[in-house]
Amino acid sequence: MSDKPTDEEFTLYDLRVECVEITGEPVANYDVGDYFEVRGGEIRFPEEQGFSLYALASLLPLLPAKQRETAENDWMTTDTQVAGPDPNVGGVFEITRIGKREFDHSAVSGEDLHTDEN
Repeated sequence: MSDKPTDEEFTLYDLRVECVEITGEPVANYDVGDYFEVRGGEIRFPEEQGFSLYALASLLPLLPAKQRETAENDWMTTDTQVAGPDPNVGGVFEITRIGKREFDHSAVSGEDLHTDEN
């Protein structure tokens, strides 16, 4: 039996990030339909599929916010498409919430929530 309090639990959305459009020169390391998924703190790519480091770097700052619950009218909830970093490629990526996952704080952080210092 665990003595962990339930207030250590939190929920994150699983995400799917997919290239939905390329309007310019298709010289990037992704094609329309290429995607990856985010589950907790992990990025999963389909087998044998690469992805542009530069496109990934431009998407990464948005992903933790997209994983969290946001207000219904917050732009982080309503806006799902993001432009890629190279205007000559014109890549457009769609970030979709595809599920929810429960996490326990002590399983993902070394910080003790229940010390006298916190």
